Amino acid sequence: MATAWLQSIWPFALTVAVIGSTLFTAFLITLPTQYSPNKEREDEPSIQVIVLGDIGRSPRMQYHALSIANARGRVEIIGYQESDVHPEIRSNKSITIVPLSPTPSSLRTENKILFLLFGPLKVLLQVCTLYHTLGYRTKPARWMLVQNPPSIPTLIIALLICFFRNTRLAIDWHNFGYSILALRLGPSHPLVRLSKWYELFFAKFATAHFTVTNAMGRVLRENSGIQPFTLHDRPPDYFQPLSADQRRDFLRHLRDITQFPDVMIDGIHSGRCMLLVSSTSWTVDEDFQLLLDALVEYSKQAVENRGHFPYIIAIITGKGPQKDYYLSKIDSLVEQGKLGAVSIHTAWLASQDYASLLGAADLGVSLHKSSSGVDLPMKVVDMFGAGLPVVGWSKFEAWPELVKEGINGRGFESADELCNSLLELFSGPTEDLARLKSGALKEGQRRWGDEWKPVAGRLFGLGD
Repeated sequence: MATAWLQSIWPFALTVAVIGSTLFTAFLITLPTQYSPNKEREDEPSIQVIVLGDIGRSPRMQYHALSIANARGRVEIIGYQESDVHPEIRSNKSITIVPLSPTPSSLRTENKILFLLFGPLKVLLQVCTLYHTLGYRTKPARWMLVQNPPSIPTLIIALLICFFRNTRLAIDWHNFGYSILALRLGPSHPLVRLSKWYELFFAKFATAHFTVTNAMGRVLRENSGIQPFTLHDRPPDYFQPLSADQRRDFLRHLRDITQFPDVMIDGIHSGRCMLLVSSTSWTVDEDFQLLLDALVEYSKQAVENRGHFPYIIAIITGKGPQKDYYLSKIDSLVEQGKLGAVSIHTAWLASQDYASLLGAADLGVSLHKSSSGVDLPMKVVDMFGAGLPVVGWSKFEAWPELVKEGINGRGFESADELCNSLLELFSGPTEDLARLKSGALKEGQRRWGDEWKPVAGRLFGLGD
């Protein structure tokens, strides 16, 4: 009986074994090629910069790429191309852009239930795309620099490719992926717990780590034993204050983009109007309602005390899923007459225009709430580079690493506090705003290259 059973399954087992061994052999034969240090000069390393997101909306990774290329390294920057990258990225002959195939729009959703259903399929597509791109569409490199988050599936694919290709992996920690996921699902959700384990476990196998704050480095050391380098965000050189003539010329250009009338430009020059700017991703990580509530209250105070408070022109830049929702709320508030002393305009600007906008503005607003409490909004760094003082959401640990209260900016923890800051800075003694501007100019003097060279440049063999 047993012999008959063995004889009946033997052909099937043999077929499975042959197919399995054939597939395994094919896998071994087609493994990605390995990096060989003999094929490049020691002082001209090849480095891949990985962004599992829109390259154009990942300024820090673009700055990494430019710094590497300017220090004689060769760069492949890999990610989605959904918006324009920095012009110097395209013109630099040492940088190659390798686009990833975009995720189907049908799998992108803000609905919590659909997110749980579509999430695994989206990750599977990203796994296939990323593995094929890193393993077969690109040449092996000495280093791979990966932006985190997203950590799923980036970290495990990057580690696998680095193992096959004899490449060293560096992780650039902008935040924690599990803390962002917790905004959708809650901190106690099983997927959030699994994401945290995955992120911290696999990250340990990387060769090196950079964090954007000292606080983030402390968390990594305490939770996983990782010993990172702190690499603070700093503005690149093209963020600069504007002269009076430059400001006037840019405002005329901005008028064509945002459609505000000439009388507002005259008001900005005379001080009767204040130009306020905020950059937002229009997500739950940045509560735009705070700014909206503050502007409504400011307008109320300005209308009741006519002539005492200046008119505010607010320019909001950025793209994101909640933009249409808030645009409809703004239209409703205008119809109700609740923004009589405020004009709100939205725009998506090229990098140079955005830099000029910051240089032309009177005050910047940061709505970044920090899901982890230990990351920092890069937009504030850019504002300081343009000499623009900042008011920002400050209820998280890392905020004082960047903003010095009353010196280069102010923090707020509610819409009322934000409104009070606007009322005080725009109608109080002019030296208050001037003092913050002076502090912003001083903070912005240290540039990205000054921070990058002794930390990342030295690690990659590109330091002085």
